[in-house]
Amino acid sequence: MGVIDLGKIAVYPGTFDPVTYGHIHVIKRAARIFDKLIVAVATDNYKNNMFSSEERLELIKKTCLPDINNLEVATFSGLLVDYLRSVDCGIVVRGLRAISDFEMEMQIAAVNKKICSSIETVFLMTDPEYSCISSTIIRNVAEIGGDLSNFVPPAVSEALNKKYLEKTSRV
Repeated sequence: MGVIDLGKIAVYPGTFDPVTYGHIHVIKRAARIFDKLIVAVATDNYKNNMFSSEERLELIKKTCLPDINNLEVATFSGLLVDYLRSVDCGIVVRGLRAISDFEMEMQIAAVNKKICSSIETVFLMTDPEYSCISSTIIRNVAEIGGDLSNFVPPAVSEALNKKYLEKTSRV
């Protein structure tokens, strides 16, 4: 279904709910590899997100844009392949923490390749320091009032604390 120019642009898609130091580590590394990196926040997915897509976009901007000059942050909906076509990009960046991530990411990469044969997926292994971090675990730690300073930037920690304060004040 049409060839996409691989060029020097890559897209790092995800829900980023919330963005963690693990995500940021992958973003910084990918930004060094490619001329332009687009962090694409999925607006429609099947997860029960804590943050709206606009909030997730803003948290990424706050934590990454000041330090990375070849970074663009955007939202997308629908199939990733369609988004890649819309930005004329054929490279997907995905971060891997463990073998379990690889199995799922390999399946997703294969489906994307079936839909559009010119798409390439680049896997970046996370630093072992971040291999235990997932957005779900971060939300769980935040919910019980745990220290998030080793897992997320201060702006994200503040946003999480605010969300949980709002949630408990409504109960």
